[in-house]
Amino acid sequence: MSRLLPISAIIPTRHRPLPLKTMLSSLGKQSVQPVEAIIIDGSSNEETAKLCQTPIPNLDTKIIYHKATKIGAATQRNQAMAYANEEAILFLDDDIIFEPDCLKRLWTALQNNPHFGGVNAMITNQKYLPPGPISRLLFPLLHGKIETTYAGKCIGPAFNLLPEDRPDLPEVVPVEWLNTTCTLYRREALPEPVFPPLFVGASIKEDLTLSLMVGKTWKLANARTARIFHDSQPGDHKNNPTTLGKMELVNRHYVMTQILERNTWWDYVKLTVVQFWQIAALCWHNFPAVGPTVMGKLAAMKEIIGKSYDSRDTI
Repeated sequence: MSRLLPISAIIPTRHRPLPLKTMLSSLGKQSVQPVEAIIIDGSSNEETAKLCQTPIPNLDTKIIYHKATKIGAATQRNQAMAYANEEAILFLDDDIIFEPDCLKRLWTALQNNPHFGGVNAMITNQKYLPPGPISRLLFPLLHGKIETTYAGKCIGPAFNLLPEDRPDLPEVVPVEWLNTTCTLYRREALPEPVFPPLFVGASIKEDLTLSLMVGKTWKLANARTARIFHDSQPGDHKNNPTTLGKMELVNRHYVMTQILERNTWWDYVKLTVVQFWQIAALCWHNFPAVGPTVMGKLAAMKEIIGKSYDSRDTI
């Protein structure tokens, strides 16, 4: 029997019972496990509910299952918080696979430094890569200075980069933001609600927003030797490039202006540069999505400008 830690795991899911089962099975192989796992299910069928009633080999964690009252990664996580009983909160995606002792290393990293508000695991198949020729020009423009590495940083208009995985680095590395793929927070460090109501559906940049808010008063870190594989799965929330294009710009603008408080004309120039850079990358990697994505960006601009005028009218 694994040692149970005072952790509430939060897992939003929708129509993905097989990846969820794989994730729970890998959690059952951990040397330590959370006391409880709260699963908020947005599925329209009962497959996930049945899975949660079926014993998973070696999984000692108590499964708490609820149907989602509203679909969306952030909203489902907010819903789960109402059922969480422990003082440490573990945000998990439903399509990850734990490597040995991952959770133990996360827990140790958080407990060993009382100034840490949250620590996340290293995603072995989604790593920071040194900037290429174009990025070497872009990153200093966004950041305002040249760094030896931009790993784990949030630069310019809410442009966040993954942490770095090198054997010469310490096991725990300070970072400026955390994802929600596999991240352990102190409950006392979390805002209420955890995620603002802006974040719906795919909830792009909800993890950046949360960690930046926590990072205002706590330190954040990547536990480099706590490792997971992210077996990223398709989903309805990823299928509409127009919706995603709009959401990406609206949410990035929110983080830039409301969380990072970057509101100058130069910040908006940087935001524009990032948007053109993303569209150029789409032209190279996924040309059919360019048109719908641009339509989404234009809709986002209309919404952002409209809200700006609304706020001026209320002053």
